[in-house]
Amino acid sequence: MTQSDPALAALARRERHRDNYHARKDPIADQRMMWQAHAFRHLVHLLPGESILEIGAGGGSFTRALAAMTRGRNPIAAVTALDTLPLAEGVEAVRLDRLPGTLAGRRFRYVVAHNVLDRDNIAALLEHVFALLEEGGRAVFVESNPWNPVWQARHAVLRMMGRPEAQVLLDRTQLYELFSEIGFIRVSARFTDFVYAPLAPTRRLAGVMRNLSVLLENMPVMQSFAGRILLHAQKPPRSVPRPAMSLCRHADLAGAVSFVIPCHNEEMNIPPLVEGLRTYYGDYIHQIVLVNDNSRDGTAAVMDRLAAEDPRVTPVHRTPPNGVGRALRDGYAAATGRWVMSMDCDFQHLLPEMEDMFDAAADGADAVFGSRFSRQSVLINYPFGKVLANRSFHLLANLIFRFGRRDVTNNLKLMSADIARRLTIDEPWFAANAEIGLQLALLGSDVREVPISWINRTFDMGQSSFKVLASGGGYARVLWRFAQRTGFGRRRLDSPPAG
Repeated sequence: MTQSDPALAALARRERHRDNYHARKDPIADQRMMWQAHAFRHLVHLLPGESILEIGAGGGSFTRALAAMTRGRNPIAAVTALDTLPLAEGVEAVRLDRLPGTLAGRRFRYVVAHNVLDRDNIAALLEHVFALLEEGGRAVFVESNPWNPVWQARHAVLRMMGRPEAQVLLDRTQLYELFSEIGFIRVSARFTDFVYAPLAPTRRLAGVMRNLSVLLENMPVMQSFAGRILLHAQKPPRSVPRPAMSLCRHADLAGAVSFVIPCHNEEMNIPPLVEGLRTYYGDYIHQIVLVNDNSRDGTAAVMDRLAAEDPRVTPVHRTPPNGVGRALRDGYAAATGRWVMSMDCDFQHLLPEMEDMFDAAADGADAVFGSRFSRQSVLINYPFGKVLANRSFHLLANLIFRFGRRDVTNNLKLMSADIARRLTIDEPWFAANAEIGLQLALLGSDVREVPISWINRTFDMGQSSFKVLASGGGYARVLWRFAQRTGFGRRRLDSPPAG
């Protein structure tokens, strides 16, 4: 390393300090690295083959987590300013003696890093990151939260005592302005991770705080006390076609899946969702059941057009009254595949992550939940009221049924057709999602949860009709009904009641 490059010297200093902290003061460093790797995956909806560059790999703890997360399906280059190369199977390790050094002329789909940004290196480093990204590529940094009031107070005391600061960060305005000046778009910072001392000094308390993090990260005011921020930025242009590829890996699922999708005023979301299903899971498709729940826009016409183009598309046009539960019930009745997957119309962005659900089914699961509240999930712009209501529901459900489920209410569920035919759906509205999830969890079958991301609808995706207060009564009815049927969790839910 040449001392004539201040940015590289600052990067080396950050790598040494970070690795020393993880080795001496972080009792769950390996778990944290895996959480961060999966957070990156869910944030960008990673596809196999997309290239990743890790900046400031240091001892390679994050590198190894990335390699494990990608299962060897993504080319990863890990670069360091230190003398010791990061070692991870299948990863290209590079030691830099200048920026960009041997990386000059190369391009990557993603650039990732954790705890490397410092006021002394951030401008030069971000300029190099921008140059190393493909058109439309994205940068993701997991960094110490410079807006944490505890962090600010601590460093104010250190400055007063004349002690050197290990890391000097930019404030929010400076950070956003710098990213924008360099040319990045879609710049955002998401608060994450309350698992840090003194809140979580031991492994046991770390687990408790990890469970609380999903609530605290979305709570106004309190979220600023998060230990880290998840920084995201994109190199223009905003929209770049993703590679078309099949994610179908299991021959026994070929032509076996009926996708059931309730649609209410979703004309703008249906075409990209159907196209995404055909692109990624075309070999699995038995049918795509689109249930028009009395839409007032052009949903019906879009569905009929798609059905005319592809015989696997099955339109179901409902008559009043409306209701998500009613639409799901009619959609399940129309499903003829050996497997049934229910999903929402605005799920087109997270289609790559559904691969894990099919993996679980192929591994023997009878039903699979896509969990938004797994420790490896990512929530983007999730309304705090919905988080609080959801976590309250699951707290009560787990107290009553003692089944340790994190997300039975998401309408992203894959189940065998045999189980789907055993379900009863009495709730007419959104509580039907909980009704279905509780039945699946209590039937005594092999039910698994896999992490999934959740991103609030953007302006071009329309508005969701879900309202917390209006739906609360239905969720309470569902809990009470199944508590009675199972003797408050003392017995299994064997079958729907007769009549």
